[in-house]
Amino acid sequence: MKKLQFKKEINATAQKVYETMLGLKNKSTYEYWASVFNPTSTFEGNWEKGSKIYFVGVDESGKKGGMVSEIEEHQPAKFISIRHYGFLDGDTEITTGEQVEKWAGGHENYSYQEEKGVTTVTVDMDTIDEYLDYFNNTYPAALDKLKEISEQ
Repeated sequence: MKKLQFKKEINATAQKVYETMLGLKNKSTYEYWASVFNPTSTFEGNWEKGSKIYFVGVDESGKKGGMVSEIEEHQPAKFISIRHYGFLDGDTEITTGEQVEKWAGGHENYSYQEEKGVTTVTVDMDTIDEYLDYFNNTYPAALDKLKEISEQ
């Protein structure tokens, strides 16, 4: 597994960026920045430590798919650690098999560091080779959208 890191400075408090990124006050703020990955991106579940959460969208044929994940750590406005451990195929959870094993132990972590009203969001994530180009191209664009909506 490869490790990637993306950073973005946002002219807003860490609290505001955190709430916007996770869609805590309005789920549509999460959906706005995550739409870069899939126009129908959303989540099902909650962000509490220990909770199961699905990151989902629908494909061209209208079929639901996404990641089955757990919130491993949650320090409000400071740090979130998400462990991805399976896939959704429609409404079916797939947590074993070759495709799942490629991603086993993979994390996506969000860190928020505020200084003088400017928050640096850092995303540290694990990915497999076949998704390197995809995330290197899409994550910066997603963080641009997060910046745009957080600064409003």
